[in-house]
Amino acid sequence: MSLKVVKTDKAPSAIGPYSQGIIANGFLFAAGQIAIDPATGQVIAGDIKAQTERVLANVSQVLAAAGASWRDVVKTTVFLHDMNDFPVFNDSYAKALGEARPARSTIQAAGLPRGVLVEVDAIAAVP
Repeated sequence: MSLKVVKTDKAPSAIGPYSQGIIANGFLFAAGQIAIDPATGQVIAGDIKAQTERVLANVSQVLAAAGASWRDVVKTTVFLHDMNDFPVFNDSYAKALGEARPARSTIQAAGLPRGVLVEVDAIAAVP
């Protein structure tokens, strides 16, 4: 099996020993993205709405670097610091994904990297 590393400077650089994404057997496995501004490398200020928008923009950039879009996503996993943020998260998620409706799991996590409020990873079919 051949693996291809996906890397883009339009999404935050990996902050540990991992890749932004890996393509294997026709699927992109995108690493969890948090609310880091790729230009500064810093977590953005803001509430769950602002952080969700940044996270989804980061995931979009990793997808684009692999030649994919939200229409190609088959599964996402969402980690929320507080499940009470779910309605606001879900509204921003629906707007960002448009007509795409991948399978999704959402959990509350006791702690997320760098104290963020949300993290999202994705699996997408790639051309």
